Parts: sequence; structure tokens; C-alpha cells
Amino acid sequence: MKRLIQFYIQRISVSVILTAPFLLAGCSKSFLDVPPQGQQPNEQFWKNEADATKAVNAIYANLREWKQVAFAAIAIESLGSDDAEKGSNTADASFLNKYDDFSVTATEGQILDFWKGQYQEINFCNQVLDHVPAITMDEALKARYLAEAKFVRAYAYFRLVRAYGDVPLRLKVPTEASEYNLARTPKAQVWAAIEKDLTEAAAVLPPNYPAADKGRATKGAALALHAKVAMYQQKWADVLNYTNQVMGLGYSLFANYEQMFRIPNENSSESVFEIQCQLILDSKDASNSQYSQVQGVKGVVGGGWGFNVPTADLVSEYEPGDPRKDGTIIFRGETTPEGDVIPVGGDNPMFNQKSYVPFRLYVTGYNEGADQNVRVMRYAEVLLMNAEAANETGNNAQALQSLNAVRARARQGNPAILPDVTATDKEAVRKAIWHERRVELAMENDRYFDVIRQGRAAAVFGPKGFKTGKNEVWPVPQDEIDISAGTLVQNPGY
Repeated sequence: MKRLIQFYIQRISVSVILTAPFLLAGCSKSFLDVPPQGQQPNEQFWKNEADATKAVNAIYANLREWKQVAFAAIAIESLGSDDAEKGSNTADASFLNKYDDFSVTATEGQILDFWKGQYQEINFCNQVLDHVPAITMDEALKARYLAEAKFVRAYAYFRLVRAYGDVPLRLKVPTEASEYNLARTPKAQVWAAIEKDLTEAAAVLPPNYPAADKGRATKGAALALHAKVAMYQQKWADVLNYTNQVMGLGYSLFANYEQMFRIPNENSSESVFEIQCQLILDSKDASNSQYSQVQGVKGVVGGGWGFNVPTADLVSEYEPGDPRKDGTIIFRGETTPEGDVIPVGGDNPMFNQKSYVPFRLYVTGYNEGADQNVRVMRYAEVLLMNAEAANETGNNAQALQSLNAVRARARQGNPAILPDVTATDKEAVRKAIWHERRVELAMENDRYFDVIRQGRAAAVFGPKGFKTGKNEVWPVPQDEIDISAGTLVQNPGY
């Protein structure tokens, strides 16, 4: 059962800001684009608890929108890495190759879509944070709703600052002319705002929810994202603190790695945060996720478009016998554990198995794989962040304990593969953790930014065209610079 979908299909009409960086241009793939007669005028909104509920549910619904999980996310968060390449056929969406070879410019569409998608999400959060405090309603629920909005706003800003560096920091809906056209805020201040939101969210959010609300942001999600934010700033004591707290909240590694990514096991014991998606018959607007569709096996009914495919370099990274290789990659000619026969011929030899939905679940007229949740944060990553922080702060024993817990789950009781790491040298353990992050989190949109924050991008991505001093961030969208009349400035080198 999907937790919140029954609420998501209610359209919420809100103040839409049309000035940079809040261009909220419609997309036919967006759940939020519904007939005008379904809108509730803004002047009649923000009156009661039901309005607050609709507004918060709209925050979650927008997370699965096209700009959040499809081409823009693949381009910005995946294709620059050595784990993935464009896929599909040569001519199809060839513009995505510009992200793979670092030839992209500020006018390319996905640069703008990703920017707009995150600020649209921030706009939804800001409206909740601005308006819900004045609503007379259950105070505990109000506090939780505000905490949920802060968590999602922090997540959106995290994605922005990783991608672009300095970005405009907007923490409220503009009410005066001077508040519309903001300059880029230094990334240190953006990081600080993200951390403030996450600290406040973690103090209020519950560790878990009843079944009807499963999938909402939790205390563990806020702490885990805070740990990740701290990791990107190399604040290792904080990473250790936050991950240790998450490790005390009752999460556990799901026994079967491949099955963890299947629909029946969504929101499992390992799930820290997932974007909730569902196929709802007779409601195509709500069944709008294209996360699986754009990455599905090309050339079969119920598959997909075949983009964002694994590389041979990723395949070579797996140790002999590591079952995560087959749990991450669909190979031509194989039969999946769910019984789908993958044709031998085709444009691409491999596909992303983590986004895979069995072909029999396809419903004609709906997006392939619309039911598949997007795994944003898993407990395995919490353990690997804990291992990295422990190693960086000189605690070898804890580093190995957390690292080896992830490896033990991967080997699934087979003592002949994936032996425990026993190194005591700090650099050797660091490299082992980086390797484990790559194979454990492959095709989950982390590898590209992982390598950059590790300081290895020139060595790892240089052969693809990466240039130090430029490609640590993507260009600011030229449309946004133009609309701002030069208030926004471009990143160096673009």
C-alpha cells in the first residue's frame, strides 16, 4: 500500500512566482499541471488544517516530477561519472552526451530544468513555512508539517549547492520587489542554512510513522541527510555524531540486495528516505513518475527508454562473486529474478536494474515503472558515512565494523566472497570505503559528486574531459542570468 498517494491527487493552488530564480514553467509530465477547474484560488487557501495537509502533500508529490527524477537528474547527478553513460540509441537525446564529455554549456536545457526543479520544490516548502504557522490547527501536527517542509527544502538546496556551488538562498516567499531578484549566496552560507533546517527538522520529526503515513520524512532522514551535508564539508566529527544517532534508531540492512529495490520491498527496514511513486488507474496526472521509464530496458514492452546505462568501468569495479553486480546491472541475454527475458540484441549491453520494474506490471497508456519509488537514502550509506568519518577521526575499529557490516550483507552468507577488510592503515581503509561506496551505491546518483568531494575528479574523470577549476560545478543556466539582468553571475570557465 502506498502511504500518501491518496492525498497527492488533490491539486493545491499556490502563489507562483515567475521571476528568476523561480521560473515555474509547466511541463506536460508534471503531476502539478492539471486542468484549471481543479485549482483552489489562493485567496481561499491557507485557512485550515486540511489546507495545510494538502500543501505539505504537494511538497512530496512534486519530488517525483519530471525535472526532479528524469533527464535533468540523470544529466546533473549521474552522467558525468564513470559509472554511467547516455544509453538509448546514438541519435536519441544526443544532448545528454554533453554531460558525459563535459562539453555542456549554460544554454543546455537540463541545466535549466534541474535549477528550476529544485527552486520549484523550495517554493512549495517556503509557502508552507510562511503560511502554515498562522493556521489554527493541531499544534503537534503543525510542528511536524513545518519540520517536513524544512527537511525537503534542505534536500533541494543540497542538490543545488552540489551542482552549482553558490546559489540564491531564498528562505521565504517574496513580498517586496527587492526580494525577487537575488544574487548568488556564497555556498558556505547555503550549507549553514541547510544544516539549520536539518537540525530543526530532526528535533521535531518522529522516528517512524503508522502505515498510512509511511514514506514521510523522519528524524532518521533528517539526521542522515545532515551527516551527508557534513561529509561534503569534511566535518568528520559531525558526520560521526549524526550517523551514530541514526544507527540507534532501529534501521537494519535488508537481507537481499537485489530484492530491496523491488516494489514489494519499498520503505523497508533499510529505507531512510524514498520518493513515493505509484501507478493509480484512471489518474495519469498522479501516476506521473518517469524515473523508471527513462532508464528501463529499451526495445521491450513494459521496459522503457534505455537511458543512463552502466559502464564497463563500473562492471570491472566489482570483486569476483559480488552479487551486487547482478543486483545493479541488467545484462543483455539474462533472465531477471522476476522472470523477464532480456533480448540479446539491442543498442546497449546493460541497463540500470535498481530502477527496474517487472514488465508484467506495465499498464498500457501509463508510464512504464510508474509504481517504482526512488531510493534517496539507505541505511547502508549511513554505515559507510559512519565508517568514513570514523576512519578520518582515527577510530579504525569502528570504521571497519561499519564497513564490514555492509560487505557482510552483500555476501549473503557466502564466506568465499567479499572477505572482511582488516587493514589498519588509514589510507588503505579510506580507499576500501571509497570502493565500497561505489559498488554499494552504484546507479543511485552519488558517484559523480562523491569523486569530486574526495578530490579525485581530475584523475578519475580527466579522461572523459573533466577540467579542474571548472567542472567541479555545472554552469548557471543562461536563461536565469539573462532574466536577472546580470544579478546572477556565471561559474568560472563557462
